[in-house]
Order: sequence, then structure tokens, then C-alpha cells
Amino acid sequence: MTAVFNSSPIIFLSKLELMEKVLSLFELIYIPESVIEEILSKKDESSKALVQLLESNKLVKIKGKNRRLFKALNKTLGKGESEVIVCAIENEKESIVILDDYVARKEALKLGLKIKGTLGIIKRLYELGEVPFDLKNLYKRLTHINFRVKEKIFKEIFEEWY
Repeated sequence: MTAVFNSSPIIFLSKLELMEKVLSLFELIYIPESVIEEILSKKDESSKALVQLLESNKLVKIKGKNRRLFKALNKTLGKGESEVIVCAIENEKESIVILDDYVARKEALKLGLKIKGTLGIIKRLYELGEVPFDLKNLYKRLTHINFRVKEKIFKEIFEEWY
């Protein structure tokens, strides 16, 4: 399965130092040009990680072609989210979109796309034993990097390990 990533999952997974492990979950990971621009606009650990992943060809840069759909989506969504959805629709292989934004997720679902967010990716890595910290520390680390999730929701997602 291929994945098309938006910026926030890449940023948070990079800050948690899990992005390299995420690569093993998918045959191919696409990253739209507008997402690249958004991440590279800040010079931090996420932008450095992204540059390394692109230079080593572990992520594939992609550009959405359907400008009409992009413009329609961009009326309510950001550029990155809009292009992620366009790229996933245009991708000939079965794709999953990796988005955290609630409105973008709803729009992707309406268009028949499969979605997953940062916590869904982390949960899969946790199931595989690829997360190097316990759940209590994971929640602390998430809040420390400004990932907003209520502890109750976090516990529901990871309930089988609590």
C-alpha cells in the first residue's frame, strides 16, 4: 500500500524520531510539493529529517495535477491537505492519506479515501514493538511537542495496552 502524507504527521513523527520506522509500513510514501514547502519553511529537526528522507529517496515528491479539484478543496482546507487528497485520488495504486486535521479527514472520507492519522501510525508501530518508550512517556512526549490530544482519547486508542 502507498501513503500520501500531510505535514503534521511528518513533523510529529520526526520529532518523536519515528519517521524512519514509518517507512517500513508502506511500499511507497508520497509527499506533495506543497507539504514539502510547508515543512521546509521552518528550519528545525523536522525539516532536516525531511531533507534527508528526500535525498535518500525514501520519500517520493509528487505534485497533484487536478488543479480544479485542488482549488475546490483549498476553499476549506490548507494547500497541503488539498494536495494530499488530490494526489491520493490521482495515484493509480491503492493509497491511504495520512492526515490529522478533522475537516480534511472528513473531506477525504467523503471522497472515498482511506485515512489514518499520526496516532494511528504510532499505534501500528506500537503493535509491532517499534516504539521505544512506554505509553505514559509517549503521551508526555506528544504533549511536549505540542501534539494536541486529550488523555482520555489517547487512552481509548491504546486501551488494549493500558
